[in-house]
Amino acid sequence: MNNSQELLELTDDQISKKFRVDGHWGLAIGIDLERCNMDKITNPDIIRDFIISVCDYINMKRFGEPIIIKFGNDPKLSGYSLMQLIETSSITGHFKDFDGSAFLDIFSCKAYSPHATANFCKKYFNAQKLKICYITYRD
Repeated sequence: MNNSQELLELTDDQISKKFRVDGHWGLAIGIDLERCNMDKITNPDIIRDFIISVCDYINMKRFGEPIIIKFGNDPKLSGYSLMQLIETSSITGHFKDFDGSAFLDIFSCKAYSPHATANFCKKYFNAQKLKICYITYRD
Protein backbone atom coordinates (compact mmCIF):
# COMPACT_ATOMS: atom_id res chain seq x y z
CA MET A 1 0.00 0.00 0.00
CA ASN A 2 1.41 3.36 -0.92
CA ASN A 3 -1.57 5.63 -0.28
CA SER A 4 0.12 8.09 2.07
CA GLN A 5 -3.02 10.02 3.01
CA GLU A 6 -4.87 6.85 3.98
CA LEU A 7 -1.97 5.71 6.14
CA LEU A 8 -1.63 9.10 7.83
CA GLU A 9 -5.20 8.70 9.04
CA LEU A 10 -4.44 5.36 10.73
CA THR A 11 -3.20 5.05 14.29
CA ASP A 12 0.21 3.55 15.03
CA ASP A 13 -1.48 0.36 16.25
CA GLN A 14 -3.47 0.09 13.01
CA ILE A 15 -0.33 0.69 10.93
CA SER A 16 1.63 -1.96 12.87
CA LYS A 17 -1.19 -4.46 12.49
CA LYS A 18 -1.49 -3.74 8.76
CA PHE A 19 2.29 -4.09 8.40
CA ARG A 20 2.22 -7.55 10.03
CA VAL A 21 -1.00 -8.85 8.48
CA ASP A 22 -0.25 -7.73 4.92
CA GLY A 23 3.31 -9.06 5.08
CA HIS A 24 5.06 -5.89 3.92
CA TRP A 25 8.82 -5.82 4.26
CA GLY A 26 9.45 -2.16 4.89
CA LEU A 27 8.01 0.96 6.46
CA ALA A 28 9.35 4.43 5.62
CA ILE A 29 8.46 7.84 6.99
CA GLY A 30 9.65 11.30 6.09
CA ILE A 31 9.56 13.80 8.92
CA ASP A 32 9.75 17.58 8.40
CA LEU A 33 10.44 19.63 11.51
CA GLU A 34 10.21 23.43 11.46
CA ARG A 35 11.70 26.01 13.82
CA CYS A 36 13.85 23.57 15.80
CA ASN A 37 16.10 24.60 18.67
CA MET A 38 19.15 26.01 16.86
CA ASP A 39 21.54 24.95 19.63
CA LYS A 40 20.47 21.35 19.05
CA ILE A 41 20.51 21.14 15.25
CA THR A 42 23.90 22.88 14.97
CA ASN A 43 25.68 20.69 17.50
CA PRO A 44 27.11 17.39 16.19
CA ASP A 45 27.28 15.90 19.70
CA ILE A 46 23.55 16.50 20.22
CA ILE A 47 22.79 15.10 16.76
CA ARG A 48 24.85 12.00 17.65
CA ASP A 49 22.94 11.66 20.93
CA PHE A 50 19.68 12.01 18.99
CA ILE A 51 20.44 9.13 16.63
CA ILE A 52 21.34 6.88 19.56
CA SER A 53 18.18 7.93 21.38
CA VAL A 54 15.82 7.50 18.42
CA CYS A 55 17.28 4.06 17.64
CA ASP A 56 16.69 3.06 21.27
CA TYR A 57 13.18 4.55 21.14
CA ILE A 58 12.17 2.50 18.09
CA ASN A 59 14.12 -0.54 19.28
CA MET A 60 16.49 -0.63 16.29
CA LYS A 61 20.06 -1.92 16.52
CA ARG A 62 22.60 0.51 15.11
CA PHE A 63 25.17 -0.87 12.71
CA GLY A 64 28.40 1.08 13.10
CA GLU A 65 28.80 4.68 14.06
CA PRO A 66 26.68 7.48 12.60
CA ILE A 67 28.11 9.69 9.89
CA ILE A 68 27.54 13.35 10.77
CA ILE A 69 29.01 15.94 8.42
CA LYS A 70 28.43 19.66 8.03
CA PHE A 71 28.53 20.95 4.48
CA GLY A 72 26.93 23.17 1.89
CA ASN A 73 28.00 26.29 0.03
CA ASP A 74 24.55 27.86 -0.04
CA PRO A 75 23.82 29.45 3.37
CA LYS A 76 20.11 28.69 2.92
CA LEU A 77 20.82 24.95 2.60
CA SER A 78 23.97 24.29 4.63
CA GLY A 79 23.99 22.36 7.86
CA TYR A 80 24.67 18.94 9.28
CA SER A 81 23.65 15.77 7.48
CA LEU A 82 23.28 12.45 9.24
CA MET A 83 23.41 8.80 8.15
CA GLN A 84 22.96 5.87 10.51
CA LEU A 85 22.77 2.32 9.28
CA ILE A 86 20.54 0.07 11.33
CA GLU A 87 20.34 -3.69 11.05
CA THR A 88 17.01 -3.36 9.29
CA SER A 89 17.94 -0.41 6.99
CA SER A 90 18.81 3.24 7.70
CA ILE A 91 17.99 6.60 9.23
CA THR A 92 19.07 9.77 7.44
CA GLY A 93 18.61 13.45 8.05
CA HIS A 94 19.60 16.99 7.17
CA PHE A 95 19.50 20.00 9.47
CA LYS A 96 19.36 23.52 7.98
CA ASP A 97 21.16 26.22 9.92
CA PHE A 98 19.38 28.96 7.99
CA ASP A 99 15.87 28.43 9.32
CA GLY A 100 16.08 25.68 11.93
CA SER A 101 14.52 22.98 9.78
CA ALA A 102 15.20 19.27 10.10
CA PHE A 103 14.33 16.61 7.55
CA LEU A 104 14.50 13.00 8.74
CA ASP A 105 13.85 9.76 6.90
CA ILE A 106 13.43 6.45 8.70
CA PHE A 107 13.19 3.24 6.73
CA SER A 108 13.11 -0.17 8.35
CA CYS A 109 12.10 -3.72 7.54
CA LYS A 110 11.07 -3.98 11.20
CA ALA A 111 7.80 -2.38 12.27
CA TYR A 112 7.83 0.74 14.42
CA SER A 113 5.30 3.37 15.45
CA PRO A 114 5.60 6.17 12.87
CA HIS A 115 3.47 8.85 14.54
CA ALA A 116 5.03 8.29 17.98
CA THR A 117 8.48 8.31 16.40
CA ALA A 118 7.78 11.59 14.59
CA ASN A 119 6.56 13.14 17.84
CA PHE A 120 9.69 11.86 19.62
CA CYS A 121 11.80 13.68 17.01
CA LYS A 122 9.72 16.86 17.36
CA LYS A 123 10.16 16.86 21.11
CA TYR A 124 13.87 16.04 20.92
CA PHE A 125 14.64 19.05 18.74
CA ASN A 126 12.01 21.32 20.34
CA ALA A 127 10.42 21.85 16.92
CA GLN A 128 7.47 24.18 16.67
CA LYS A 129 5.87 22.32 13.77
CA LEU A 130 5.82 18.71 12.59
CA LYS A 131 4.77 17.24 9.27
CA ILE A 132 4.96 13.60 8.28
CA CYS A 133 5.58 13.80 4.55
CA TYR A 134 4.69 10.21 3.82
CA ILE A 135 4.26 6.81 5.27
CA THR A 136 4.68 3.93 2.89
CA TYR A 137 4.97 0.19 2.84
CA ARG A 138 7.16 -1.64 0.42
CA ASP A 139 5.93 -4.97 -0.89
